[in-house]
Amino acid sequence: MNLKKIISVVCSAAMAVSILTVPAPAAADAASTEMRDITTQQVIDEMGLGINLGNTYESCGDWIAQWGDGTVKSYVTAWGSPEITQDMIKGYAAAGFGVLRIPVAWSNMMGDDYTINADYLASVRQVVDWTLETGMYAIVNIHWDNGWWENFPTDKENCMYKYTRIWTQLCEAFGGYGDKLMFESLNEEGGWDSLWNRYGSSTDGKQESYDLLAEINQKFVDIVRSSGGNNAERHLLIAGYNTDFDLTCDSYYKMPSDPMNRCAVSVHYYTPSDFAILEEDASWGTMRSTWGTDADFEQLNYYMDMVKTTFTDKGIPVIIGEYGCPNKNKDADSVRLFLTSVAEAAMSRDLCPVLWDVTDAHYSRTTYQLKDAQLQANFTEILAEYGTGTETDTGLGDVNADGVVNISDATLTLTEYARTAASLGSALTDTQRTAADIDGDGVISIADATAILTYYAKYAAGLNPTW
Repeated sequence: MNLKKIISVVCSAAMAVSILTVPAPAAADAASTEMRDITTQQVIDEMGLGINLGNTYESCGDWIAQWGDGTVKSYVTAWGSPEITQDMIKGYAAAGFGVLRIPVAWSNMMGDDYTINADYLASVRQVVDWTLETGMYAIVNIHWDNGWWENFPTDKENCMYKYTRIWTQLCEAFGGYGDKLMFESLNEEGGWDSLWNRYGSSTDGKQESYDLLAEINQKFVDIVRSSGGNNAERHLLIAGYNTDFDLTCDSYYKMPSDPMNRCAVSVHYYTPSDFAILEEDASWGTMRSTWGTDADFEQLNYYMDMVKTTFTDKGIPVIIGEYGCPNKNKDADSVRLFLTSVAEAAMSRDLCPVLWDVTDAHYSRTTYQLKDAQLQANFTEILAEYGTGTETDTGLGDVNADGVVNISDATLTLTEYARTAASLGSALTDTQRTAADIDGDGVISIADATAILTYYAKYAAGLNPTW
């Protein structure tokens, strides 16, 4: 096994061990009530890399009610997911993800007057609690939800009432949660072809469609801010127009007014669609199996620069709520390159990229780790380059002597261990080896790297770690 492979394997293993050894907060602390004096951009910086709990709580369809057993499980598993467990959530944190986006179809099992089913809400809340216990952030939204969004142009009063009822209930249920829980106004449905077709030559109806989205997003902010508790200060994620880069960066798009100035904008990145969406040829395009040409990188940088210039540089933080591509009929190296390149392009511009993932696409919901060890190593390197860490005044754990203890220090320690395993010489100075030798036994080992990662994980979870 060559050095690069040793580092990848060891890094993935140590990452898994580190988070699982962090003591879980007591149940009362699972949903911390702390609302820090911190900007939304700082929140996004802390999130780092994210991942979606896709095709799970947003699964929907009348057939589930018809053929299911009427339980939450029948909906959660309808689109192929196993039941969600705490170990599954811990695995996301162990892989280095700092935020879990939880898409939800709240109409499932809904009662009269758009009352959210208590068991369904409790199940989502359990996942949020597990997420926060690991130190990750959680994002909760209203997803496609069986498509009732399409009726807004023709039945706005009823749709807005349903929207208001849903968010009023969610604000009450989660009002005491701290600032590591973020609400998202909606998913990709904020844009209506019945009003304006982007692919046509006319702008007729364009203003009306954008105005409708703006009205919904403003309603969202107003509901949350007026609901009391910590929601008065909660950081919010505002859906872009169809979450499309071009359409959201259009001058027609307007962010809602927020007295707290704690809003970020959400866009999704599935470009080029013939690679990032298609698994086979379709009427509108020919499926691509590879990605990585000069033109591909130019396109990626163009869009990332566009959203940075339009929003981030003007003080509006950006979360890429979804990005990704399927594995079916794709070149594995291209999939890895695409996912790595998008994540790095985003984080290097202070954007938070949240990987779209469904059951066993990129993350295994049975082994609780990323399926591609090299992709895991790539993500770890990106976090080491662009992630945040905790300040240190002892030198212990600060292997690269940059004043913080973070994943990059663990990576150096793992690399040193891997070099030893490969019978190569040391790559660290004596001072660096002293900083890496956490247990003081004179040997650089996985235990030392795990200690560094545990220290960093505790810091990220607000546990004030000490050596």
